[in-house]
Amino acid sequence: MDDLRVGKLYLSGSDRLIMKPTPLEIVFRYRSQDCASGVTRSTTQRLAKALGVGETQVIHLALRELAAKVLPQYEADQGPLTPAQCRQIKKTAPKARDGTIRSSLLDAEGA
Repeated sequence: MDDLRVGKLYLSGSDRLIMKPTPLEIVFRYRSQDCASGVTRSTTQRLAKALGVGETQVIHLALRELAAKVLPQYEADQGPLTPAQCRQIKKTAPKARDGTIRSSLLDAEGA
């Protein structure tokens, strides 16, 4: 028997209904027990109840938090300043008056 498609559901040759994800969806499988790399559905349900949101929103919140921790939150720059750039900044920056410099963004040795 050929596969029969009804919406997102397919009836496979073995008479099993299976759901195939669209390009904007993924298949998500819960772990059988909570571990460092995943959680059980029970944990997700408890989180949803505690946060007052649905299970899907719990997953989105967790992924957003992970993205904020792992991915850069700004565009990469061109790396450290060159000695010439440091000299130019020191030359054009206003000079301190009647005070001492406690710290500097520019390394004294780099200029």
